[in-house]
Amino acid sequence: MRRLFVLALLLGAMRVIQPLGAGGYGAQALLAFGFLILAAYAAGELAVAIRIPKLVGYLIAGVVFGPSALGTVGTRAIADLSPVSSLAIALIAFIAGVELQWQEVRERGLGLLRVLGTELGISIVTITAFLLLLREHISFLQHGTIVEALAFSIVFAAMAAVHSPAVAIAMLSETRARGPVAKTTLGLVLISDVVIVLLLTLTLAIARALVPPAGANAPALTLGAVAWEVIGAVLIGGILGALVTLYLRFIRRELFLFAIMVAFFGSEIAHLVHVEPLLTLMTTGFVVENVSAPDHSAALRSALERAAAPVFVVFFALAGAGIALPQLARLWPLVLPLALVRAGAIWAGVRLSLGWSGLPRDEVPVLRRHVWTGLLPQAGVAIGLAAVVAQTYPSRGGDMQVLFLALIAVNQAVGPILFRRALDQSGEIPRTEERAAAAETSAIARP
Repeated sequence: MRRLFVLALLLGAMRVIQPLGAGGYGAQALLAFGFLILAAYAAGELAVAIRIPKLVGYLIAGVVFGPSALGTVGTRAIADLSPVSSLAIALIAFIAGVELQWQEVRERGLGLLRVLGTELGISIVTITAFLLLLREHISFLQHGTIVEALAFSIVFAAMAAVHSPAVAIAMLSETRARGPVAKTTLGLVLISDVVIVLLLTLTLAIARALVPPAGANAPALTLGAVAWEVIGAVLIGGILGALVTLYLRFIRRELFLFAIMVAFFGSEIAHLVHVEPLLTLMTTGFVVENVSAPDHSAALRSALERAAAPVFVVFFALAGAGIALPQLARLWPLVLPLALVRAGAIWAGVRLSLGWSGLPRDEVPVLRRHVWTGLLPQAGVAIGLAAVVAQTYPSRGGDMQVLFLALIAVNQAVGPILFRRALDQSGEIPRTEERAAAAETSAIARP
């Protein structure tokens, strides 16, 4: 009840204060930002009380107070806060890189690629077949030849097969889970971001060959450009990682602010030279973790853990605010079966591939039961690639983007709950986690 009272109080205060900043320069965006953080944090604590992940509470707060529901945080404020969301994504990628150790990559990398390749292959084939089966009920497939329908179905399937490193990292940070399920899931979702860029580029190139886009709407998305995005990101990330390593060796002060600065400038540099920002920051973190002295990397990791909590609040609250409920309500008869088909394909792909993946045999039984749940959530780089598809084919690509965003909304809401349950059932969440969460909730509740 106290959490609900806090949310009601915040909403009432926002209603009173909001008109006062209507004429200010950036005042509305800053006001919305502060309100959204406080409201999302309160909703996250309420989520813990009813035993669901905090990040689901953050998402729900964004939806409730966003443009599609109460409208407390408007569309313009969300657009103004997009740099904050970009910074959050960059910092999440940096955290992901720091979690990777070369020894684990060397020992498990090939096995993870086998699992991911099988799972993505089955997902793309299954989703493509599903879309073609319901072709007459899907707007971007209704008109044109069967060849065009096949091309657009494959492009959409490549987008729909993507996973979400942000959700996996947030969940592992929240629960402090450690073990085969947590480690394998994190490895799979990190690799998938790189693979999906290549996959979607290839499928979009096929679509452009079969269905040439009209006019000059097509962006220059070539294999050479994609190769530079990946190779350039590794090079720039490696250089940035070396510079961070030197800072940790000779200065090592204000690491909390320094980590945020690295994420910000790393993301900006990546955009300036047209390389993949997520891969750039992941490479930076990976180099720092594996080149720095153990005590130096541990100090940076501690600073990143302190920064993680507010970052996740911002990222998932803004993601929830961007969910369009009217579109979701209109498309739910198609989105829900599509989400079930995707989930079934992920489940089948993981189970089939683990037997010959080469991962430790004693881990395979628990991985078969639980890893697929960590691959359900979506977001990240595919949203940007969906915008490229919409720019290439303004009409059909726009409809495709709407359906994809509706699918993301469903998987973002359900996926974290299932993943949290899987981590609990696999015994990888420390027993002290529940008591720590309860203690934190009690401390915040005290006047």
